[in-house]
Amino acid sequence: MSRRKKREARPLFDSDLAELPEGARWREWMGRVEAAIFASASPVTREALARLVGRECNLDDLLDDIADELRSRPYELAAVAGGYQLRTKPRYAGAIRALGNGATDGGLPELTPTELFAVTAIAYLQPATRAELSRLAGREVSRDVIARLKRLDLIAAGPRAPEPGAPYAYVTTRQFLSVFGLASLRDLPDIERLEDAGLLDPVPPAVDLDGVLGLGEEDAAFEDEADD
Repeated sequence: MSRRKKREARPLFDSDLAELPEGARWREWMGRVEAAIFASASPVTREALARLVGRECNLDDLLDDIADELRSRPYELAAVAGGYQLRTKPRYAGAIRALGNGATDGGLPELTPTELFAVTAIAYLQPATRAELSRLAGREVSRDVIARLKRLDLIAAGPRAPEPGAPYAYVTTRQFLSVFGLASLRDLPDIERLEDAGLLDPVPPAVDLDGVLGLGEEDAAFEDEADD
């Protein structure tokens, strides 16, 4: 008759590391936090990261030290979508796309002017219906445009609008925040900047949305202009 082996008790995770000298403890905390962010496919929240370090650890200072160490690396620590993520610097986006094996730089996908207009308008007006987007654009925003933005996970169906037919209204997603490098919707620029750049014109021209949103300014000199 076989006996069940008792499961060995897993040791409790030691977040304080009190037995380590102060300097070594700080380096270990930095390694833990960076490793957790690196291993995650989505932004890691402050609450999750705080569980990896001691109660006396100043998480903001720790994240600043990690960001400083990454300044010479081709990727950087970014506060996006309510958490933290390691993102390739814009200057290396071309190299990643040239690899051609499905790798992605996590940045803005190629969008048509109409798609760019629609997702920008939804970000500021949400929840917004397709009819509202069409009125603002001065022409119909097709279902195909909405469908592609949904496939890219930049928008999602929100509540039904209180109007005849109860059409869906659309909202932006956490993926939208991640792609555009925004911690939250509060980080969207003033709408006047969008108007000055022509993003809310009835017939939107080719515009560098990263530049309008202030993304990748440090590496702007290395970026190629995107063609629509």
